[in-house]
Amino acid sequence: MRYGLIHYNTPGTTFEEFLQYASKTGFQCAEVMIHDVWPKDAAFNPDKAHEAKALLDKYKVRAAALTAANDFVQLDPVAIKAQVERMEKVAQLAKILGTHVLRTEGGQPKDSVPEDKWADSIAGCLKACIPLCQSMNMKLAVDNHGYVSNNPKVLMAALEKADSKFIGSNLDTMNFRWWGNEVKDLPSIYKNLAPYVFHTHMKDGSGVRKDYKGAACGQGEIPLKSAIDSLVAAGYKGAWCAEWEGQGDKGEGYAACLKWIKANCPA
Repeated sequence: MRYGLIHYNTPGTTFEEFLQYASKTGFQCAEVMIHDVWPKDAAFNPDKAHEAKALLDKYKVRAAALTAANDFVQLDPVAIKAQVERMEKVAQLAKILGTHVLRTEGGQPKDSVPEDKWADSIAGCLKACIPLCQSMNMKLAVDNHGYVSNNPKVLMAALEKADSKFIGSNLDTMNFRWWGNEVKDLPSIYKNLAPYVFHTHMKDGSGVRKDYKGAACGQGEIPLKSAIDSLVAAGYKGAWCAEWEGQGDKGEGYAACLKWIKANCPA
């Protein structure tokens, strides 16, 4: 059950329609988004997670991860405490869905946290979450995403400082390039990160920031096979989770990604 997709930019307007597409197309698992089970600005209530689990079971799609939508670029103890308390609730929802992986954000730049403290701030929040991870058997997969954790030095430093078997990464194969890394440098970045990886976004495309153009897997400039080789060598056992940000029909885009992943990633 390793071939999956993220519930993002996909066919369907409801969670059930998304799962209908995923199941019909041949995806075995999915990354569930937090708004699927905890709508924005709604009070915490596990009922929607139970409803989502029933739909996952109906369509025989496993939850590979739950998106946490946290912000760990925090230095203030009160803010850190709030993040940890929220993550404990998110972890409860993940357990209902049947996954032990939270796709975790590094966080957003802010005036209260200088750039040279980004790694320390993320690591501090990660360390504060370790007790809940231990008690709930939950893994935090920090995404290389946005302007903070897409910097390999920041991400690697945060993971090394956190230093726990419960703390690792989500490898988004395209995002390091989007941030500004050269294509030729991506294989070494993948190799360094591979031992930490709990989850993936298998994503292709080309270009940096405003020049970025998404593509189906195997149709862009990203050396996806080098990422796969590094992950296999590191013993990766998680999902190969497609993320498509191309132009055109969403269903066709994700189907093309799945075809490539099945041909190139181990089952």
